[in-house]
Amino acid sequence: MTKVLPNAQLTAEAYPKVKRNSNFKVLDSADLKYFQSILSEDEIIESQSSEELASFNQDWMKKYRGQSNLILLPKSTDKVSKILKYCNDNKLAVVPQGGNTDLVGASVPVFDEIILSLRNMNKVRGFDPVSGTFKCDAGVIMRDAHQFLRDNDHIFPLDLPSRNNCQVGGVVSTNAGGLNFLRYGSLHGNVLGLEVVLPNGEIISNIDALRKDNTGYDLKQLFIGAEGTIGVITGVSIVAAAKPKALNAVFIGINNFDTVQKLFVKAKGELSEILSAFEFMDRGSIECTIEYLKGLPFPLKNQHDFYVLIETSGSNKKHDDEKLNSFLSSAIDSKLVSEGMMAKDKADYDRIWTWRKSVATACNSYGGMYKYDMSLQLKDLYSVCDAVTKRLDEAGLIGDEPKPVFKSVGYGHVGDGNIHLNIAVREFTKQIENLLEPFVYEYIASKKGSISAEHGVGFHKKGHLHYSRSDIEIRFMKDIKHHYDPNGILNPYKYI
Repeated sequence: MTKVLPNAQLTAEAYPKVKRNSNFKVLDSADLKYFQSILSEDEIIESQSSEELASFNQDWMKKYRGQSNLILLPKSTDKVSKILKYCNDNKLAVVPQGGNTDLVGASVPVFDEIILSLRNMNKVRGFDPVSGTFKCDAGVIMRDAHQFLRDNDHIFPLDLPSRNNCQVGGVVSTNAGGLNFLRYGSLHGNVLGLEVVLPNGEIISNIDALRKDNTGYDLKQLFIGAEGTIGVITGVSIVAAAKPKALNAVFIGINNFDTVQKLFVKAKGELSEILSAFEFMDRGSIECTIEYLKGLPFPLKNQHDFYVLIETSGSNKKHDDEKLNSFLSSAIDSKLVSEGMMAKDKADYDRIWTWRKSVATACNSYGGMYKYDMSLQLKDLYSVCDAVTKRLDEAGLIGDEPKPVFKSVGYGHVGDGNIHLNIAVREFTKQIENLLEPFVYEYIASKKGSISAEHGVGFHKKGHLHYSRSDIEIRFMKDIKHHYDPNGILNPYKYI
């Protein structure tokens, strides 16, 4: 049963050890008057009650909620610059916000920080069909970027289940990984240049950068994945890939995770240049999704312990379908696949992807979820799910009501060694959280993995970087933060 989730508890109340920085000024009428002097009426949303601004103050999972009473929605880089200069001069804390689909509490306030929304900066700035260079404002919704590029025979090199809401600047600022990382790689490699406003209002831009430019430090890399802590991204230049002429997908049932790994090795060898995604889901994640997607026929007849979605994309449909058919037939003969279904048309292809893209929303529908995003060696990838499920079970917290945990599930990107651990809960409690943390991080550290593969650090993982980073790396990060944002006004209480 899908529940209507209540508003989250205020972050300040849920985490009382986190204190508001007394160096930050409290917003007053003089500040509001200044913002009104540089912004139009439709660029300011003010309320005496933060409850009225819940869609800005609260994260998608309804786990974190801030108390901002002011949303600024500038329409130009120049206005962003004036806002940040004023805030820096007056020590007003600011949270940059894109589509607010973030999963670690990075895009919402902790206390009363001003929310700087990029949603009004939503124009495509240009596209070169020869080089594939695409330039746009940071607030362009990813769905719209995809559509623009499809209309020009190209594709955006990143896709996410949240594409209808997330923004280009936001995914760059968080270095989102997505569903096609296996094929197109990281945003660190695809982003050509950025336009960024620094905390003091200075604008640094290399948005006209070339594919190859070896003149000094590659400064844009500092802002990719920095989560708005050292600058606000206002413009992006990125390399778009040529649109595949043929797409296909197959949905497969498998008996164990060892076989998932063997199938991946086989797919790399036999599908090679057309392999664009290799996703896996465990039984629990699909059981949640079946309940959530009531009425949508499931692609397979039988239940399995694991499921795999393989996508191919290429330039010749006949060639690609022959390769995929041959691969699937061979995998069945080799007993690697228990059951499989290949898409017959675009509608089938979309339905197959629905089962993967709906997992997170399905898990969140029971009341909420604790969500972990980790990288591990493939041989260890699923082991963290087994360890956490065992721990919750031994504590008597998982099962039917009134137990607080509905299910613990794992799914993710086999091609990148990235697993998402979702603990679907009926309510958020400190008992569950204390059982999970730092246990999950300690487990990942013991396997020499990363506690954040693609979702970032945000509020959730601040203070836990030492599980994945050395002391000197953390010191360098703090030095960079202090250099660019000495007053600490940008996205405080998070990241580092």
